[in-house]
Amino acid sequence: MATISVTKSPARARAFEISADEAKRLPWLLLTPGLIALAVVVAFPMLYSFYLSFTNYDLTRPTTEFIGLQNYIKLFSNATFWQAFGRTVLFMTLAVNLEFLIGLGIAQLMAKALLGRGLLRTVLMMPMMFAPVLVGFQFKWFFNDQVGLVNNLLYTITGQPHIIPWLVQVPLGFISILVAEIWMGVPFMVIILEAGILSLPTEPFEAAEVDGASGWQKFRHLTFPMIGPFIYTAMAIRSLDLARVYDVVSIMTGGGPGTRTELIWTYVYRLAFTGHDYATGSAMSYVTVIVSFLFTFFLFRNVIRSRWEGRE
Repeated sequence: MATISVTKSPARARAFEISADEAKRLPWLLLTPGLIALAVVVAFPMLYSFYLSFTNYDLTRPTTEFIGLQNYIKLFSNATFWQAFGRTVLFMTLAVNLEFLIGLGIAQLMAKALLGRGLLRTVLMMPMMFAPVLVGFQFKWFFNDQVGLVNNLLYTITGQPHIIPWLVQVPLGFISILVAEIWMGVPFMVIILEAGILSLPTEPFEAAEVDGASGWQKFRHLTFPMIGPFIYTAMAIRSLDLARVYDVVSIMTGGGPGTRTELIWTYVYRLAFTGHDYATGSAMSYVTVIVSFLFTFFLFRNVIRSRWEGRE
């Protein structure tokens, strides 16, 4: 059997050689198109919005003047802003903690499942496949007072007609939005927490079993502390998602009636794009971003701390 040997010519080999300086510049040359796109799409709008927060820019006003911190001062004296801000913090707190409790329970059950675990994961991930806009329309129909699924289900169970204005009455509108967000967020919590539970070593649990520890004691003193980094990571990511929630609220209630379900980003939209007050809307956006950054910094500091404590 004949063999054919192929050798590279010296000229072709030299064509692919690059100098040390060119090797240093090559990564930046490859990154340049992406950096330009980020600068145009992200950096410039953020900087321009930051500039607008110090002006009196308004689509109905022909001239724009620099007014310093007046937008921020006006914002901090705005009662509607504080109501929307407080409602957003309450929404985040309730949603994240309820998602965590429900997700932890489901993750514990799935980690112990012997059959059908892959199928359960697939079914559980279905809510994450839907766009928030579609979820908003879906739950708007669920909670419709005339033809909604919830009122019809109550009628089927009790035999009495129930016309409950879920999306209008206080606090039912807030609860309806909360249910929709929890439905979307629980699968994410389950995936992260189940991954943490399945990654735990078996030796401490075997030792606890020998010592006669109960299931609750093993969970309280072993499972829960050891999955601390996973808990903080999941809660940090979900908190950032909930801090910028807009789609579901806009579709289901639009922040109304009045401002009863107004969250911070629906108020920013109403102020800037409906009221044409882009300057105050920009100031409000930056206040919210700064608060979200501080909150995320606090959570990730706890993640790092829990990891170091786990290694010790």
